Amino acid sequence: MCGICGIYNYGTSEPVTRDELEKMTGLIVHRGPDDEGFYQEDNIGLAMRRLSIIDLSSGHQPISNEDGSVWIIFNGEIYNFQALREELLARGHRFKTKSDTETIVHLYEEKGTDFVKSLRGMFAIALWDSRRKRLVLARDRIGKKPLYYAANGYSIAFASELRPLLTVRGFKRDLDLAAVDAYLTLQYIPSPLSIFKNARKLEPASVLVVEDGALKIEKYWDLPLAAEKLDYVPLSEIKERLYNELFEATKIRLISEVPLGAFLSGGIDSSIVTALMARSSPDPVKTFSIGFKEAEFSELEYARQVAKMYGTKHTEFIVEANMAEVLEKLVAHYGEPYADASALPSYFVSRETRKAVTVALNGDGGDENFGGYLRYMAMKIDSVWGRAPAALKKSLLNFTYLFPKKAPYNVFWRAEKFMKSSLLETLPLRYLSTVAFFGPNDKPGLFSNEFINARGGSADYAEKYITELFKIPAGQDLLNKLIYVDFRSYLPECLMTKMDIASMANSLETRSPFLDHKVIEFAYTLPGKIKLKGVNGTKWILKETFKDMLPPEIYRRGKMGFGIPLGPWFKGELKDRWAGTCLSEKALSRGYFNRDHLFRIWDEHQNGKRDHGYHLWALFMLELWHQRFADNFKI
Repeated sequence: MCGICGIYNYGTSEPVTRDELEKMTGLIVHRGPDDEGFYQEDNIGLAMRRLSIIDLSSGHQPISNEDGSVWIIFNGEIYNFQALREELLARGHRFKTKSDTETIVHLYEEKGTDFVKSLRGMFAIALWDSRRKRLVLARDRIGKKPLYYAANGYSIAFASELRPLLTVRGFKRDLDLAAVDAYLTLQYIPSPLSIFKNARKLEPASVLVVEDGALKIEKYWDLPLAAEKLDYVPLSEIKERLYNELFEATKIRLISEVPLGAFLSGGIDSSIVTALMARSSPDPVKTFSIGFKEAEFSELEYARQVAKMYGTKHTEFIVEANMAEVLEKLVAHYGEPYADASALPSYFVSRETRKAVTVALNGDGGDENFGGYLRYMAMKIDSVWGRAPAALKKSLLNFTYLFPKKAPYNVFWRAEKFMKSSLLETLPLRYLSTVAFFGPNDKPGLFSNEFINARGGSADYAEKYITELFKIPAGQDLLNKLIYVDFRSYLPECLMTKMDIASMANSLETRSPFLDHKVIEFAYTLPGKIKLKGVNGTKWILKETFKDMLPPEIYRRGKMGFGIPLGPWFKGELKDRWAGTCLSEKALSRGYFNRDHLFRIWDEHQNGKRDHGYHLWALFMLELWHQRFADNFKI
């Protein structure tokens, strides 16, 4: 695992200097504390920081082919590299190392830019072909590993994180207000946008090629939309194949020359991964869990049951509000506004885990593959309820207003959210309302007229973004449509971003068996009716397949999510800090928001009329980002 960066002045002959590259790598040392490497040739420069996992002694990067005409820097892990290596050796290629990185170089020699289609794993790659004067940037199918770039028509700079781009000569820090708007809706800024107009994210499953003075981007993978659903296959056969696919995906992720463990939340997905690790490992699995002193947000008891069942070496850690002091560090690492509050516990569990191991497996992707989110169930119900008269819906919505203390995720909070969503006209908007922080029903009155005009009138980037994604999985059943949209938006842009930054800030590599592309492709061929069964059967086929490997309480429990007690924190330990940050004259004078609206949100939260914890968190993280990166910005 590494951090990579580089510059290619393809439209000029201006050389890339070592000083330029060192400024970039200096900001990603945490991604690779074990080693550094540089390659420079005239107007191209590549650089990396290495976290050594495989081939500790000879995997130094950059790595070249036999004659030095192709060079690579690489962030990630390729799990099928040994099989690829054997094929390449048989075709006459010579290897200097035993690393997965060198395998990619020779694979490129064989297949050109199609080499990515043969890789099984997570990766961000920069490859320089000196003969063709071609720079190739590539990102893995799911977006596990990030890659930012800035291009201006004659030069391109790229990096694993956004901050190194800020050191590049000529980079302008003009803010993209459409990205700010999208962030407040989605809690993240979706690819290809970034917070800066001059920087972009390479989208997952994409290859960017710079050659002959032109920049071209192509997608090389998508979910198997054309594949026939396995309605006709007996359940016993589906279960057997599901077990085998996930067992293999877990086993190949145990390849490591450094200590390895697992995040164990106490949910279905991480419990299954822990169980499969225990079946594959001769030694007890090291597991790590995190919780809160507020019992309704903590899953530690469930994690303990799994740890006991499999005899793991188990470590627990408690997060408290005063630990939010680390927020400035997280803001710096993310490099742009990011509002998934579980970034905080994810950072701490990564920090504690790194004290014992260098690699940790997790359960990311189980919900997206097998229909685990409660919003999937809500939208299934809405597909029937949506046909009810609008007058009836409004009457029931008025009934929910009788309950003033709507703490997030209690029954009345969910009922109100569901009723509001059902009144929206289209499926994309109803979906958006289930995932949004400031959704379609929360935006009116939030922004100032100055912001709306500067952003571009009534344009709403997030709404258009989600609407366009829903057009792609035409012909799929409802659940698989929702899963497709999550695989193209929420999973890579929010969850993968969170885990990459939280783990790499602590020099920890994380691996996700559920996100093996073979597991994903198989899961997408399953009809929605066996993933989401009845009115409370989320992840039904997954739970049925692995129920004998789980404690009964884990098998029966519902989805909890990795929430944190924001509501109580903003009425307690973080109350003064939020007000002093977000209601300061400097923050208000930026011109984004209607001041009266912000004060109303704050007052409603403090007097208990409504829990605005997630709204307040998004606003808090936005202002902390401005203080760090754009302190004097005003519209």
